[in-house]
Amino acid sequence: MIDDLDTLVVRVRKAKKEKEIVSIAYHGNIVEVWERFDIENVFVDLGSDQTSLHNPWSGGYYPVGFSLEESNEMMKNNPDLFKEKVQESLRRQAMAINKHTAKGSYFFDYGNAFLLEASRAGADVMADDGIHFKYPSYVQDIMGPLFFDYGFGPFRWVCTSNNPVDLEITDKIAAEILTELMRNSPAEIQSQMADNIQWIQGAQKNNLVVGSQARILYADAEGRIKIAEAFNKAIALGVISAPIVLGRDHHDVSGTDSPYRETSNIYDGSSFTADMAIQNVIGDAFRGATWVSIHNGGGVGWGEVINGGFGMLLDGTAEADGRLKSMLYWDVNNGISRRSWARNRGAINTAKRAMEINPNLKVTLPNFADDQLLEGLF
Repeated sequence: MIDDLDTLVVRVRKAKKEKEIVSIAYHGNIVEVWERFDIENVFVDLGSDQTSLHNPWSGGYYPVGFSLEESNEMMKNNPDLFKEKVQESLRRQAMAINKHTAKGSYFFDYGNAFLLEASRAGADVMADDGIHFKYPSYVQDIMGPLFFDYGFGPFRWVCTSNNPVDLEITDKIAAEILTELMRNSPAEIQSQMADNIQWIQGAQKNNLVVGSQARILYADAEGRIKIAEAFNKAIALGVISAPIVLGRDHHDVSGTDSPYRETSNIYDGSSFTADMAIQNVIGDAFRGATWVSIHNGGGVGWGEVINGGFGMLLDGTAEADGRLKSMLYWDVNNGISRRSWARNRGAINTAKRAMEINPNLKVTLPNFADDQLLEGLF
């Protein structure tokens, strides 16, 4: 933890020189860090911003040049001035980031509306076409093409017993299931499988539980169903002492419509519609979810995102086994279909594989046009 910029510069240079693996927290304003690193020629290989700019005027972003106390006082007693200072700060931050990227730094937007609010403030963040941002969201670069298009997303479970022993058993079950599935997994998802096996095998050692005895793991439809099925059997046999509740994050394959984050790598124009989350919730409800939710906002901002969620109780019964297979299958493949229709190659391959596994699934696959044939027609 460092709260002085001079000390920060020295410490970062030392870490870079010695190729040290270290996490450094700076207690201050990030705008000053971007600007100081530019002046000191501290090269930033990779940069991003996860500021809560979906809530820019009520504490999601604090302007540079003011203390926490000064900002809070201004926010309460002079909100118009606070908004002005936030927008000034955003323009400064974007200018500093642009200076770094001009030197070769790579910047991406996390998706918490940094680029969106910066553009509204008049910051230099737009591409030459005046429509798109000059920097991608990390869903466009990482999450979409590597995970969401292949059906991988944050699968969650909570041990209702609140017993650490039950959680440890679920970890072992999940690791065994994924290890077995990996043996026959396609080449394009081998690395995703390996990453998640490493994650779940190290979960106990790294003491990742905060609060409830719960876990989160990235898995595709097949992995989620197989893991949930094994949990349900273990509950029926008394190996796990109490029911388990399944869920997932809204930041997933098909649970959210958000053109600046979750659906930002859907390029057929449908990223600005909110049908996928609605279809997801309705389908989950009909296919056996214990509860469902549909909500606005959540990390991107009111009016910028629709989220659909679910909870499913596993109690060891045959009915729960039928529900988990029906609902989890839909919950993922609804999004795979949408992403394949947008002509995302990974999603098309995933849709084909899903249809091979389950002959009852029929997904219309897209046709690819020859762009050269279309040139000059419009």
